[in-house]
Amino acid sequence: MAEKRDYYEVLGVSRNASKDEIKDSYRKLAMQYHPDRNKAADAEDKFKEISEAYAVLSDSQKRQQYDTLGHAGFDQRYTAEDIFRGADFESILRDIGFGFGDLFRTFFGGGGGFRERSNRGQDLAYNLELTLEEAAKGTEKEIVVPRTEKCEVCGGSGASPGTSAKTCPKCNGAGKVRNMRKNSFVMYVQVTPCAECRGRGTLIESPCKKCDGTGLVKKRRKINVKIPEGIDEGYQLRLRGEGETAPNGSEPGDLYVLVHIKPHELFMREGDNLWHVLMIGYPQAALGAEVSVPTLDGLTTVKIKPGTQAGENIRLKGKGMPRFRGYGKGDLLVRVGISVPEKLTSKQRALLEQLAEEFNQDIKSKKGMFGF
Repeated sequence: MAEKRDYYEVLGVSRNASKDEIKDSYRKLAMQYHPDRNKAADAEDKFKEISEAYAVLSDSQKRQQYDTLGHAGFDQRYTAEDIFRGADFESILRDIGFGFGDLFRTFFGGGGGFRERSNRGQDLAYNLELTLEEAAKGTEKEIVVPRTEKCEVCGGSGASPGTSAKTCPKCNGAGKVRNMRKNSFVMYVQVTPCAECRGRGTLIESPCKKCDGTGLVKKRRKINVKIPEGIDEGYQLRLRGEGETAPNGSEPGDLYVLVHIKPHELFMREGDNLWHVLMIGYPQAALGAEVSVPTLDGLTTVKIKPGTQAGENIRLKGKGMPRFRGYGKGDLLVRVGISVPEKLTSKQRALLEQLAEEFNQDIKSKKGMFGF
């Protein structure tokens, strides 16, 4: 598989380009490479490439993750369907006189690939906070998500019990109407939702009182989310079919659970590794000692070698975070700090002054050795 080009390079924009600049660039390139206009052998591939770049860079969240992770990390988190979901292609392509749905079904296939938004329920997002311990060990969390679901009174039909919906005479139940549109010397067929039935394909004469004829009601649904061990900040968990119910009874949307890790008072995370600052006294640093250090599994003992300096790091292998979707664990890096007392007793001051005098004499003797 050929290596993907940088999305900014594909659209010919800078990395700090605004959303309007990204949209304008995509519009120009779509005019150039759309397969209905450009009959070159590679036009379809180029159009797909610019469309993928636009789908990512026009979405603030996806763009941030792409900027952080690059292609390799981003592609591990997003499928082709995820990348294209939610991007505003329809209005752009419609404005420049091109179709939308059929082209993308050609790119991604009729099943398992990209699907038009009108055929699915809306996706939902949920921000979930975890402690570092929960992220390390994995857990299961119960969340409450407000969403639309099928009305239990009318079974989602929108019609009062004992009645039924009738086929829309304007679209003959298709939910869409076709309009001819001329652009220069080319005639295009534009497909839009039927205004009479609002895309449902049916008309309801006696609406259900529970849902006002929509076939949908708002509910707060409890959902269990399994958190894999080692999950990191910003990762998205996708729960298929847990989003909004589609008004036409087709496939529901998905629920995206965005993970956030709470700051920890003892550890700072860096990938699979953890950092901890260990404060010790000057005598421990000079003489060496055995001290207790916290880990995610409890306290462990660390040897401080004589003469340890402030800022030195001690690496504890395998005491970090479990590798997400991998094997083994990262390390715990312990950074040593020297704690200096703010107040001294008279005895402590006398001992330190005596020690300082001995250090000064030792320094003077070493200077004399070099003739300074």
